Amino acid sequence: MRRAAMLVATAVLAASAAAPLAAQRAAQRAATNGVNPTRVGLAAFADSLLDAPMWRSAHWGVLVVDPVSGDTLYSRNAGKLFLPASNAKLVTAAVALAQLGTGYRYTTRVLARPPREGTIDGDVVVVGSGDPTISDSLSGRALFPLLELADTLRARGVWRITGALASGANVFPGDTLGLGWAWDDLNSGYAAPVDELLFNEGFARVTVYGAAQPGGPVRWQTTPATTLPKIGRVEVVTDRNCCMIRSRVTAEYDMRGARPLLVLRGTVRAGDSAHVTVALRAPNTAFLEAFYEALGWRGVDVDGGVRADTVADTTGLVTLATRASPPLPAVLTAFQKPSQNQIGEILLRTLGRERTGVGTADSGLVVVRRQLADWGIDSSMAVLRDGSGLSRQNFLAPEAIVRVLDVMRRRADFDSYYQALPVGGVDGTIRERTIGTLAAGNVRAKTGTLDKARALSGYVTTADGQILLFSMIANNHTVPTREVERVQDALLAWLAGMSLRLR
Repeated sequence: MRRAAMLVATAVLAASAAAPLAAQRAAQRAATNGVNPTRVGLAAFADSLLDAPMWRSAHWGVLVVDPVSGDTLYSRNAGKLFLPASNAKLVTAAVALAQLGTGYRYTTRVLARPPREGTIDGDVVVVGSGDPTISDSLSGRALFPLLELADTLRARGVWRITGALASGANVFPGDTLGLGWAWDDLNSGYAAPVDELLFNEGFARVTVYGAAQPGGPVRWQTTPATTLPKIGRVEVVTDRNCCMIRSRVTAEYDMRGARPLLVLRGTVRAGDSAHVTVALRAPNTAFLEAFYEALGWRGVDVDGGVRADTVADTTGLVTLATRASPPLPAVLTAFQKPSQNQIGEILLRTLGRERTGVGTADSGLVVVRRQLADWGIDSSMAVLRDGSGLSRQNFLAPEAIVRVLDVMRRRADFDSYYQALPVGGVDGTIRERTIGTLAAGNVRAKTGTLDKARALSGYVTTADGQILLFSMIANNHTVPTREVERVQDALLAWLAGMSLRLR
């Protein structure tokens, strides 16, 4: 049976997403080693995959449960702790739904003195609550919500602000980064800091264009705002237009001055381009600078520019414009399907603020632990340090994850949780997985990826229409990550093709 582990290597990629039925059946049979999936055969099939020699140094945790009967269909190390990576997002999303509700919205308010003859005397103060939806992913373009706020000011006749743009609240007073995040990740968009004002989920994209001829000067563009991040030096050269030269640009911040300035280095082929995604290291300031740009697009002059990293006094100011985010289910979709880290950190701090009055990660973790305890999950099965799973100090047992999945399955708001998850072969982080098998378009699951950690947990429906709960986590493997995915996908193909009525 161990030959099955080798067959898995090509099973899932055997057919395209639009494969005809014959090809789909062929892929399904390959994924299950040509054996008709049965409940009795599941254990032997799973063992053949997980006992393969390539996993001799790895640590696997797997749990598959039929929630209707309460039967455990397969279990291996299910009570042991594993590094879950972004499977921690399953917990954050579940607790957020339970504590905040599907109708929860974030609000952003623009405060100032009442305008007189088109002019606001003094500062305009933006009071944020951590809205993570002012982004390309949820607004089409991150500048659009800020342009709408600017339009509201223009509708009030405002065309000039004598003061500056400033932040008016400190609702997230703690660290802007997650505990245990790797220092060499911090320039990357996936490790961006968060605060009560967050623009485009904390990151920007820089595109560098090579000149028409080798040696010519490059040009660059930033999006979604044209002024973020601030570029300090560009040490990128245009090289010969040859297939042996790959366009590649790297970015890092020079932190020596009053504010971080981005330094770009690398090579771009003549006539080609390269891009890099970078964190916006000062979230509140970045938001205000993007708002400054939006006001400029609408013809509103701000004499004082942006007041960085300062909480302004709002005494005597009135609300001139307000923006409410989409409700929580939309946030969870943008969180789970692409595995967006900053939304997880925002949700964690929001839980702290709403339930303890203190918007810190530590306070949010207190709320998470209390909720997990209410669900029968104690510290022996769950140790969490952030809301995104980026920290390597997070640990979860497959049993804890499956319990969360089961709790959510029985809740009235389950559809909001379920629909936010990636769909195998369709979208999110598993859009290229399970293709051609019965798990495609069926499985709803969250991935997790860190170095030497690969997780997949969620829901899959059997051939006779029964939903199953599963969690599969591999730690400490030395083989390529794709080998882990092949095992996980083969098990999903078996589960999706299985009938619980057949023994």
